Amino acid sequence: MPPSLDVADVVRRFGKQYIEKHQPLAEKMKVLFDIMQCRTLALGGHEERCDCCPQVRYSYNSCRNRLCPKCLATKQAVWIEKIIEETLPIKHYHIIFTVPHELNTICLFDKRKYYKVLFSAV
Repeated sequence: MPPSLDVADVVRRFGKQYIEKHQPLAEKMKVLFDIMQCRTLALGGHEERCDCCPQVRYSYNSCRNRLCPKCLATKQAVWIEKIIEETLPIKHYHIIFTVPHELNTICLFDKRKYYKVLFSAV
């Protein structure tokens, strides 16, 4: 069962107070505005009609903002499905390892080469 409130509801309720108190930059204002409008009539939508019965469903357009939880969830689900399709059907383990702090500076120069060497060593 979906939650009764989402981030957009919180932004609609407390966004004005937040803006007045913190005076966020234009980028944050755009994110808040996008989240409020995501999947609402404000962004338009389309009607889906069943070919076999009289059922009609309305779907509103998403804001497509990468910081929107609704849009991110959809993208994340698509990404997970893609990863699952590419994964071998074997048991996997999640392993975390750390490197000495001194190597962090080296990583900043050439991340691709750094990680290639690091993972080949692992």
